[in-house]
Amino acid sequence: MKSLLKIIVVLGIVVSFSSCKDNLNPNYQYMPNMYESVGYETYSESSAFNSLTGEKGKEGQIPPVGSIKRGFVPYEIPNTTEGYNFSKTIVKSPLDSTAVDMVKAQELFEIYCAICHGNAGDGMGKLVKQEKFLGVPSYKDRVITQGSIFHVQTYGLNSMGSYANQLSQHERWLVAAYVMDLKSKL
Repeated sequence: MKSLLKIIVVLGIVVSFSSCKDNLNPNYQYMPNMYESVGYETYSESSAFNSLTGEKGKEGQIPPVGSIKRGFVPYEIPNTTEGYNFSKTIVKSPLDSTAVDMVKAQELFEIYCAICHGNAGDGMGKLVKQEKFLGVPSYKDRVITQGSIFHVQTYGLNSMGSYANQLSQHERWLVAAYVMDLKSKL
Protein backbone atom coordinates (compact mmCIF):
# COMPACT_ATOMS: atom_id res chain seq x y z
CA MET A 1 0.00 0.00 0.00
CA LYS A 2 2.83 2.37 0.87
CA SER A 3 4.66 1.60 -2.34
CA LEU A 4 1.50 2.24 -4.38
CA LEU A 5 1.12 5.63 -2.65
CA LYS A 6 4.77 6.47 -3.38
CA ILE A 7 4.34 5.55 -7.05
CA ILE A 8 1.25 7.75 -7.37
CA VAL A 9 2.97 10.73 -5.71
CA VAL A 10 6.09 10.40 -7.88
CA LEU A 11 4.00 9.94 -11.01
CA GLY A 12 1.92 13.03 -10.08
CA ILE A 13 5.06 15.13 -9.59
CA VAL A 14 6.56 13.99 -12.91
CA VAL A 15 3.34 14.70 -14.79
CA SER A 16 2.92 18.14 -13.20
CA PHE A 17 6.49 19.23 -14.02
CA SER A 18 6.40 17.87 -17.53
CA SER A 19 3.10 19.55 -18.37
CA CYS A 20 4.10 23.10 -17.38
CA LYS A 21 5.97 24.13 -20.48
CA ASP A 22 6.45 22.88 -23.96
CA ASN A 23 8.35 25.05 -26.42
CA LEU A 24 6.93 23.21 -29.41
CA ASN A 25 3.32 23.67 -28.31
CA PRO A 26 2.85 27.01 -26.50
CA ASN A 27 -0.02 27.58 -24.13
CA TYR A 28 -3.27 29.22 -25.19
CA GLN A 29 -4.12 32.83 -24.39
CA TYR A 30 -7.73 32.85 -23.30
CA MET A 31 -8.11 36.65 -23.23
CA PRO A 32 -5.46 38.09 -25.54
CA ASN A 33 -6.82 41.66 -25.31
CA MET A 34 -5.64 41.81 -21.73
CA TYR A 35 -2.05 41.17 -22.83
CA GLU A 36 -1.95 42.72 -26.29
CA SER A 37 -4.15 45.81 -26.24
CA VAL A 38 -5.25 47.57 -29.38
CA GLY A 39 -3.62 50.99 -29.71
CA TYR A 40 -6.05 53.77 -30.57
CA GLU A 41 -5.09 57.12 -31.99
CA THR A 42 -6.95 59.85 -30.15
CA TYR A 43 -7.72 62.09 -33.11
CA SER A 44 -7.87 59.45 -35.85
CA GLU A 45 -10.73 59.24 -38.33
CA SER A 46 -13.58 57.03 -37.27
CA SER A 47 -16.72 55.84 -39.00
CA ALA A 48 -18.61 56.22 -35.72
CA PHE A 49 -18.90 59.99 -36.23
CA ASN A 50 -19.82 60.22 -39.91
CA SER A 51 -21.61 63.36 -40.95
CA LEU A 52 -24.26 63.87 -43.60
CA THR A 53 -21.65 65.33 -45.95
CA GLY A 54 -19.64 62.10 -45.89
CA GLU A 55 -16.77 63.46 -43.84
CA LYS A 56 -15.36 61.13 -41.26
CA GLY A 57 -15.32 62.32 -37.67
CA LYS A 58 -12.60 62.04 -35.07
CA GLU A 59 -12.34 59.64 -32.14
CA GLY A 60 -11.73 62.49 -29.66
CA GLN A 61 -13.75 65.45 -30.80
CA ILE A 62 -12.07 68.84 -30.45
CA PRO A 63 -14.51 71.34 -28.90
CA PRO A 64 -15.76 74.10 -31.21
CA VAL A 65 -14.09 77.47 -31.08
CA GLY A 66 -15.73 79.76 -28.52
CA SER A 67 -17.35 76.97 -26.52
CA ILE A 68 -17.22 77.08 -22.73
CA LYS A 69 -17.63 74.29 -20.22
CA ARG A 70 -20.90 73.82 -18.39
CA GLY A 71 -21.26 75.98 -15.28
CA PHE A 72 -18.38 78.32 -16.22
CA VAL A 73 -19.07 82.02 -16.53
CA PRO A 74 -16.38 83.86 -18.53
CA TYR A 75 -14.66 86.82 -16.91
CA GLU A 76 -14.58 89.43 -19.64
CA ILE A 77 -12.22 92.01 -18.09
CA PRO A 78 -8.74 91.66 -19.63
CA ASN A 79 -5.52 91.20 -17.67
CA THR A 80 -4.19 94.71 -18.30
CA THR A 81 -3.66 97.84 -16.25
CA GLU A 82 -6.80 99.31 -17.82
CA GLY A 83 -8.68 96.13 -16.90
CA TYR A 84 -7.50 96.38 -13.30
CA ASN A 85 -8.54 100.04 -13.12
CA PHE A 86 -11.93 99.16 -14.60
CA SER A 87 -12.36 96.36 -12.05
CA LYS A 88 -12.10 98.97 -9.30
CA THR A 89 -15.41 100.40 -10.52
CA ILE A 90 -17.16 97.14 -9.57
CA VAL A 91 -18.12 97.82 -5.98
CA LYS A 92 -20.71 95.09 -5.51
CA SER A 93 -20.41 91.35 -5.88
CA PRO A 94 -22.75 89.61 -8.33
CA LEU A 95 -23.59 87.15 -5.54
CA ASP A 96 -26.89 87.48 -3.77
CA SER A 97 -26.54 88.63 -0.16
CA THR A 98 -27.96 85.28 0.98
CA ALA A 99 -25.30 83.43 -1.06
CA VAL A 100 -22.43 85.07 0.83
CA ASP A 101 -21.35 82.65 3.55
CA MET A 102 -18.85 84.59 5.67
CA VAL A 103 -17.80 81.48 7.62
CA LYS A 104 -16.85 79.72 4.37
CA ALA A 105 -15.21 82.93 3.13
CA GLN A 106 -13.12 83.16 6.31
CA GLU A 107 -12.02 79.53 5.89
CA LEU A 108 -10.96 80.17 2.29
CA PHE A 109 -9.14 83.36 3.25
CA GLU A 110 -7.25 81.60 6.03
CA ILE A 111 -6.28 78.76 3.71
CA TYR A 112 -5.15 80.75 0.68
CA CYS A 113 -4.55 84.37 1.72
CA ALA A 114 -3.63 84.64 5.39
CA ILE A 115 -0.19 83.09 4.90
CA CYS A 116 0.90 86.39 3.32
CA HIS A 117 -1.80 88.94 4.20
CA GLY A 118 -2.32 87.85 7.82
CA ASN A 119 -5.54 86.74 9.49
CA ALA A 120 -6.50 90.37 10.18
CA GLY A 121 -5.57 91.62 6.68
CA ASP A 122 -2.80 93.77 8.10
CA GLY A 123 -0.12 92.39 5.76
CA MET A 124 1.66 90.55 8.57
CA GLY A 125 1.20 86.92 7.56
CA LYS A 126 3.52 84.10 8.54
CA LEU A 127 5.67 84.43 5.41
CA VAL A 128 6.05 88.18 5.96
CA LYS A 129 7.08 87.64 9.59
CA GLN A 130 9.67 85.10 8.42
CA GLU A 131 10.82 87.65 5.80
CA LYS A 132 10.11 85.32 2.88
CA PHE A 133 7.99 88.02 1.22
CA LEU A 134 8.31 91.70 1.96
CA GLY A 135 6.04 94.58 1.06
CA VAL A 136 2.65 92.90 1.49
CA PRO A 137 0.38 95.90 2.09
CA SER A 138 -2.31 96.20 4.71
CA TYR A 139 -5.84 96.35 3.34
CA LYS A 140 -6.47 99.64 5.15
CA ASP A 141 -3.74 101.29 3.04
CA ARG A 142 -5.18 100.11 -0.28
CA VAL A 143 -7.92 101.55 -2.46
CA ILE A 144 -9.74 98.32 -3.25
CA THR A 145 -13.23 97.18 -4.18
CA GLN A 146 -14.75 93.74 -4.43
CA GLY A 147 -14.19 93.87 -8.19
CA SER A 148 -10.49 94.68 -7.88
CA ILE A 149 -10.01 91.94 -5.29
CA PHE A 150 -11.71 89.44 -7.61
CA HIS A 151 -9.59 90.68 -10.53
CA VAL A 152 -6.35 90.23 -8.60
CA GLN A 153 -7.38 86.76 -7.44
CA THR A 154 -8.22 85.82 -11.02
CA TYR A 155 -5.08 87.14 -12.74
CA GLY A 156 -2.60 87.90 -9.97
CA LEU A 157 -0.75 91.17 -9.44
CA ASN A 158 2.95 91.87 -8.85
CA SER A 159 4.33 89.04 -6.67
CA MET A 160 0.91 87.53 -6.04
CA GLY A 161 -0.02 84.79 -8.47
CA SER A 162 -3.43 83.84 -9.79
CA TYR A 163 -5.77 81.77 -7.64
CA ALA A 164 -8.18 80.98 -10.47
CA ASN A 165 -7.12 77.31 -10.45
CA GLN A 166 -7.52 76.91 -6.69
CA LEU A 167 -10.74 78.88 -6.15
CA SER A 168 -13.92 78.83 -8.21
CA GLN A 169 -15.53 82.10 -9.24
CA HIS A 170 -18.07 81.79 -6.43
CA GLU A 171 -15.28 81.23 -3.89
CA ARG A 172 -13.27 84.20 -5.20
CA TRP A 173 -16.32 86.45 -4.75
CA LEU A 174 -16.73 85.08 -1.21
CA VAL A 175 -13.10 85.91 -0.40
CA ALA A 176 -13.55 89.38 -1.92
CA ALA A 177 -16.53 90.02 0.38
CA TYR A 178 -14.51 88.79 3.36
CA VAL A 179 -11.56 91.04 2.48
CA MET A 180 -13.87 94.05 2.35
CA ASP A 181 -15.20 93.03 5.77
CA LEU A 182 -11.62 92.87 7.10
CA LYS A 183 -10.83 96.26 5.57
CA SER A 184 -13.81 97.82 7.38
CA LYS A 185 -12.53 96.42 10.69
CA LEU A 186 -9.04 97.86 10.18
